[in-house]
Amino acid sequence: MKNRFYLFSLSYLPAVMAIALISSATAIAQTLTYEEYDPKSTLIVPEHKTLRSKFPFVDIHSHHSTLTPEYVDKLIREMDSINLQVMVNLSGGSGERLKNTVQAMKGRYPDRFVVFANLTFDDLNEPGYGKRAAARLDQDFKNGAQGLKIFKNYGMDLKYKTGARVKVDDPEFDPVWDKCAELKIPVLIHTAEPSAFFLPIDKNNERWLELKQFPQRARPPEKYPPFETLMEERNRMLAKHPGTRFILAHLGYHGNDLGRLGRLFDTYPNAYVDIAAVLAELGRQPYTARDFLIKYQDRVLFGKDIYEPSEYTQYFQVMETRDDYIEYYRRRHAFWRIYGLNLPDDVLKKIYYRNAAKLVPGMKTDKFPK
Repeated sequence: MKNRFYLFSLSYLPAVMAIALISSATAIAQTLTYEEYDPKSTLIVPEHKTLRSKFPFVDIHSHHSTLTPEYVDKLIREMDSINLQVMVNLSGGSGERLKNTVQAMKGRYPDRFVVFANLTFDDLNEPGYGKRAAARLDQDFKNGAQGLKIFKNYGMDLKYKTGARVKVDDPEFDPVWDKCAELKIPVLIHTAEPSAFFLPIDKNNERWLELKQFPQRARPPEKYPPFETLMEERNRMLAKHPGTRFILAHLGYHGNDLGRLGRLFDTYPNAYVDIAAVLAELGRQPYTARDFLIKYQDRVLFGKDIYEPSEYTQYFQVMETRDDYIEYYRRRHAFWRIYGLNLPDDVLKKIYYRNAAKLVPGMKTDKFPK
């Protein structure tokens, strides 16, 4: 009798363990956080991993400060692996730093790199700043700069010693924009941040995860001008300087409203955009984005921003294929999946390299398809 009870107990044990495991899994499911939830899609559809772009391309939006010969050689090897023909380093600096950056990159690979200059603000509060900044830019151009990059602090938190904010359309900077027009070099300008960064960080904010992980990226009204104020100032700058070609970084932060961006293009012929770090915006609206990029194919440039060779492949997949439900590589930017746009070859060529070659003086284009 005792043996029969023992055998019964052993046979019952797996069921008890299974119930315990189920209970444990249920408990975990009930306490799982948003950050921990990482569902794996069961969708089975055609997928085309695109390790190299269909055509050579220019990355108009990249940043590099470590410029040892070994690092630059490594860049070239990585660029070759993904068909990146020309990389634009927007962090060129000014003066001696600019000369050193040009020498480190173009001195060794003259056809593979482009360097943009940057403004310095050390003498911002001294009378005549704008004219001096324009003169420095003129010298940087003579030293090899092929464009000007304006960073995100301009317009948002750059201030005069009086405490007054430097506005995007501040007339003190008119000589700089006029100098760019004279030299026929583009201005790649970062104005504002994603509009969601200016909104309350609550359950309705689609960038909630990023703002939770990086709370310093929030732009509350007590510290920063409203998003629309920055857009209005930027647009007045575009209107005031029609001879200067401005490349608005990150789709001008209108990736969530391509109709608005189209109206901006229609109003300001001197405005262009790059697609750096906003692939998730385009990929979540494949029909609208495809129509938009075809219509405004002469105004959009390829860019990546954060340099990571493995991440370019998703740009190729979205731009070149009609794949469904692609998982974006940086979840904090997009909790949603994205889709291929399957752009026509002529549109791809313009976004990949023709538009950049048109805007950036001195860019070597003989390696690109006609």
